[in-house]
Amino acid sequence: MAGRFTLNRKTMKLRMGILGVTLSLLVGGSAALTPRAQAQEAAAESVKRKVKIKVVPEYPPLAKQMNVTGRVKIEATASPDGHVTSTKVIGGSPLLVNSAMDALKKWRFESTAKETTEIIEFDFH
Repeated sequence: MAGRFTLNRKTMKLRMGILGVTLSLLVGGSAALTPRAQAQEAAAESVKRKVKIKVVPEYPPLAKQMNVTGRVKIEATASPDGHVTSTKVIGGSPLLVNSAMDALKKWRFESTAKETTEIIEFDFH
């Protein structure tokens, strides 16, 4: 019985070592890719306001270091003159949200007669 236990323990150590090496290669290989962020408007409303100025968010250094990717979804309220007056996070990684919100606050929409609400999605990958 003791020999069987030792064999299973050795097998388990070997499997864990292989798993560790595999994960290291996967994580290390993906670090070579340059992370980037993109913005796109979600089709939430049929009448969309045109964007005059788009600012692409910076990829947060901590998120880059941790290889965090994903999508951030923000609801933005734009005044009649086109400035973003308020934002509300709908979803996304907490490591990416602040960068997306900072960029969105710099966006400018075309002027309209009334205030509008837009749903904007930022892809970080």
